[in-house]
Amino acid sequence: MEGKANGPSENQAGRSVSGPTNPMVTPLLNDLYQFTMAYAYWKAGKHDERAVFDLYFRKNPFGGEYTIFAGLEECIRFIANFKLTEEEITFVRDSLPGSCEDGFFDYLRGINCSDVEVHAITEGSVVFPKVPLLRVEGPVAVVQLLETPFVNLINYASLVTTNAARHRFVASKSKMLLEFGLRRAQGPDGGIGASKYCYIGGFDATSNVAAGKLFGIPLRGTHSHAFVSSFMSPDEIIEKSLKSSDGSHTSEDFVSLVQTWLSKIQWSKSLHGIFGETNQSELAAFISYALAFPNNFLALVDTYDVMRSGVPNFCAVALALNDLGYKAVGIRLDSGDLAYLSCEARKFFRTIEKEFGVPDFEKMSITASNDLNEETLDALNKQGHEVDAFGIGTYLVTCYAQAALGCVFKLVEINKQPRIKLSEDVSKVSIPCKKRSYRLYGKEGYPLVDIMTGENEPPPKVGERILCRHPFNESKRAYVVPQKVEELLKCYWPGSSGGDYPMVFGDVQFLNKRREDLPTLKDTRERCIKQLEQMRPDHMRRLNPTPYKVSVSAKLYDFIHFLWLNEAPVGELQ
Repeated sequence: MEGKANGPSENQAGRSVSGPTNPMVTPLLNDLYQFTMAYAYWKAGKHDERAVFDLYFRKNPFGGEYTIFAGLEECIRFIANFKLTEEEITFVRDSLPGSCEDGFFDYLRGINCSDVEVHAITEGSVVFPKVPLLRVEGPVAVVQLLETPFVNLINYASLVTTNAARHRFVASKSKMLLEFGLRRAQGPDGGIGASKYCYIGGFDATSNVAAGKLFGIPLRGTHSHAFVSSFMSPDEIIEKSLKSSDGSHTSEDFVSLVQTWLSKIQWSKSLHGIFGETNQSELAAFISYALAFPNNFLALVDTYDVMRSGVPNFCAVALALNDLGYKAVGIRLDSGDLAYLSCEARKFFRTIEKEFGVPDFEKMSITASNDLNEETLDALNKQGHEVDAFGIGTYLVTCYAQAALGCVFKLVEINKQPRIKLSEDVSKVSIPCKKRSYRLYGKEGYPLVDIMTGENEPPPKVGERILCRHPFNESKRAYVVPQKVEELLKCYWPGSSGGDYPMVFGDVQFLNKRREDLPTLKDTRERCIKQLEQMRPDHMRRLNPTPYKVSVSAKLYDFIHFLWLNEAPVGELQ
C-alpha cells in the first residue's frame, strides 16, 4: 500500500490545493496579538507595507546536530484556503476592544493570500539552525496573521519527524519500525500528525487506521493481551475447520492438529524437558486468531510465560498452519528482557526447523514493543538481539526527550529596508534582509556548509572559492571550493506577481510564475531517507556529533554587523 499523493490535484480551472488535514486549522488558530497587531498596522496605514519574515529554529533537538523539516504541505494548504468567515470576523470583533473601527473588519473580509509569496526548503530535507525554513513575503498585516499557524504546523511536524529519523538511525535500515503511538499521543491531532510525520522520518507502518485512510500509510496490528486472556480453553472454539491455502482440502479439526503438534514439540528429542504444560487458554486464543487470519498469524507471546508457554504454543499453531500451506508471520514480545527473550525464541525456531524439517521456520519475525526509545534500541544493539521489528509509541510520538523545537518567525525586511532583532543572547540575534540559502558539497559528496547570502548577491559557483563566515563570531571563517551547489529555498506559493498560467487555490485564482509542486507523501519520505544517507557520519552519531557549519557570505556578514552597530543604542558612562 503506497502513500497517497498529497500534492495539488488537477482540475479544469487550473491547479487546486485542498484545505488543511485538520479542519481546526483556520485563521482563528492564532494568538490574539496577531489580530491586535493587524489592527494597529491598519490603524497606522501600514497594513499593506511589503514585509519579509523568516521562519527558522535556533538549536537542533534531542542533543543532535540535524533536524528534518516537515509541515510545509499543511502550511500551503492553509494559505491556499485562507479566508475569514463572517462568523469568525464577528468573533474577532467581540474579542478586540470596542474602540476598534468598523473599517478594520471590512478589511478582514477582503484579505486572502493571493499577494503572499512563500519560498521554502523542500519538505523532508535535513536542515540546520538559523537557515530559513520558510521565507514569507507579503502585506505585513496578512503575513503577521500567518505566523502562529505556520509555527504551529511546522514545530511539532519537524520535531517528531526528526525523532523518527533518529530512531531509524539507531535501529538500522534492516529493521522494520512500526509507529504504535496513537493511544499515548497528545490528542487526536497529535496522533494523526505523529503517524504521518513518523512515516516521513523512516517508519514503515502505523497502527493508526485513520492515518492509513488519510495518507495511505501501511497499517500493522494484531491483537492485545486482552484477546489472549479472554479465552479459557480450546473447548470454547466452536468452528474448528480450516481450508488449506490452495483450497484442495480441509482440516476438520484444526484444534486437534495443533494439539498434536504441541505434543510432538514437547516430546521431541531437542526440546524435551524445556517446557511442560503450556497455558491452554493462551493456546485457545492463538488457535482462534489463526483460524481468523491464517495468512497473517502473528501472536503476542508474553501474556503468561514467553518460553514456557507463549513460544511453544505459537510454534504448535504455526506448524499446523504449515501443514495446510500457510506461513505464520511471527511473534511479538511486549515485556521482559527483550534481548534475551528474542535470542531464546530464535533458538527455539531454529531447533523446530532442524527437528521437523520446516524450511525457513527459524526466520519467523520477532517484533518487540514495550516503551521503547532511542536509548533502549541502542542498548539492545549493544547486548545483541534477534528482533526484526520494533513497535514504538509513547517516547516517539510525544517526543518525550524534548518538548518542542522552538521555531521562530522574525521580520527581516519591510519596504525593502532590512531589519534586525538584537539581544544580549547572541543566539537570539536575527539575520536581517531578504536572503538566499545554498548548500555546498565537498569532493566526497557530503554537504560541507550551508551559506546565506543577500538576495542580489551572485550565487556560489562550482569550483570557485568562496569565503564562508560564522554570522556572529569573527574568528570562525573558512574558504570553501564547492563541488556541487544546491539552492535551498524554492517557490511553493508565488503570489500574484505575474507569470505563466492560471492557478486556483481555494477561492483564489490568479496568474503566476513557476512554482514547485507539493510532492507525494512517499516522495517526501524517500527524500528524507536519501538526505540522511548523504550526511557525513560524524554529524549523525548519537554521542558528541560534529556540529554542521552554517555560515553567511562575507558581504552579508559585514552588513549584519553594520546594521547591528547602527541599531544598538550607544551607552553613556557617568
